[in-house]
Amino acid sequence: MHLSTNISMASTPERRGGRVSSPKLRKSLEQAEDFLGLEEQTNRYDLLILVKRAGKAAGFTPRMTELLDYYMSFTREIDWEEGHSPIVYQSISRTALDLGITERQIQRLEQALFEVGAVTWHDSGNHRRYGQRCPETGEILYAYGVDLTPLAYLKEELEQKLARKKAHDRMWMETKRQISWYRRQILSTLAELDGEGGIHIEKVSRLEEAYEEMARPIRTHIGIESLQAMLAAHKELHERVLAVIEDEEKTAISCGKSIKMSFIDATDVVHYNYTNQIQSNELDTGKASPVCFQGRRNSGQGGKSQPEEKREAPPSQSEEKPQQGKFSIADTGLQHITISQALNATSDRFKEHLPLTFDTMSWREFVDAAGRLRPALGISQQSWGNACVALGRTGAAICVLLTDQAALRENDPVTKPAGYFNALVKRAGMGELHLHKSIFGILRREEEASFG
Repeated sequence: MHLSTNISMASTPERRGGRVSSPKLRKSLEQAEDFLGLEEQTNRYDLLILVKRAGKAAGFTPRMTELLDYYMSFTREIDWEEGHSPIVYQSISRTALDLGITERQIQRLEQALFEVGAVTWHDSGNHRRYGQRCPETGEILYAYGVDLTPLAYLKEELEQKLARKKAHDRMWMETKRQISWYRRQILSTLAELDGEGGIHIEKVSRLEEAYEEMARPIRTHIGIESLQAMLAAHKELHERVLAVIEDEEKTAISCGKSIKMSFIDATDVVHYNYTNQIQSNELDTGKASPVCFQGRRNSGQGGKSQPEEKREAPPSQSEEKPQQGKFSIADTGLQHITISQALNATSDRFKEHLPLTFDTMSWREFVDAAGRLRPALGISQQSWGNACVALGRTGAAICVLLTDQAALRENDPVTKPAGYFNALVKRAGMGELHLHKSIFGILRREEEASFG
């Protein structure tokens, strides 16, 4: 029995206490011994800011960052200079009381900080933490506790991880922005289809159901891969919606119907009651735009115009302007406004409804953006339709732009945008609307503001 006891005691390794040695621990202790101080123009809180901004991308949880921030407050600038060490010698119990957690949690957080290479330990023989500073200089005379020296060696690595995190975040935000843009496009187009009715009601219903399935809130916990897959789904649905729009327009044309206006309102047709033909320009949006606001002559048969052969021939350039009461879109100066000028005159609120890039912007996309902004200004669908009949879709969109700017101006802002919009259309009918002068005025004011 005595022999077996001796054998048992001899086979059991003696537990001396202390930390288990490892290559990582030895490397951290070597870093503490070889520390030459922080680089110039760098202080200890620069390191802490890097940790906070890199966050989980660098392996730091909020709890780890909180403890590191707490320990950093116990160090001084002199501790981070050559020949010194930033050692925190406050007891674990006091730290646990201050942070409202247990001693065991403090130990686990310190171990986690050690694993990411942010701290090491300068232990006493019995692992008790204590130290003393010089009252005159503030330098540490002796200390045993948590050593923050390894954090200084993480600076370059943290900067690289932060750069990658920023690139990831920019991609995430850009993907989210694109999804939001496609959602606005899809919703506005579906609303337009619902308002027009047509033979594609079942298709529209299926598209609405498909949108509802993917229209879940975008939260930061969604990974970039999932977000990109969501973007691809929105792009595909957007193409399907546009295909239905094209089918609707083709069906209307084949059936001899017009889209929210009669054929006599087309810009390339000479109206029988006004002989000045409007020349085609870059303002054409692909849909019919009216050339006449007042003075239509009905034949008495359902409002139809007289036969085309009774229309007057186009006049020569020397012919006088039409009589008072006759109106042409050209009178508003719309043909003098370029797409670039219109874009530069838009507000930030208007730009939110525009496509992602302006390089290949078309007037049709500009008009679509104005149509999406319209509800925010309180402009009704009927008012928008009246403006399209009076000024064409492009002219109506420019009026939305002017109304938006009037509502946002600092001095005497418009309080009733819908009334202002209707007033613009009414002025057009009286020949008193000059859209190009208004746009040029906005551009001139913005240029003066940028230089002064």
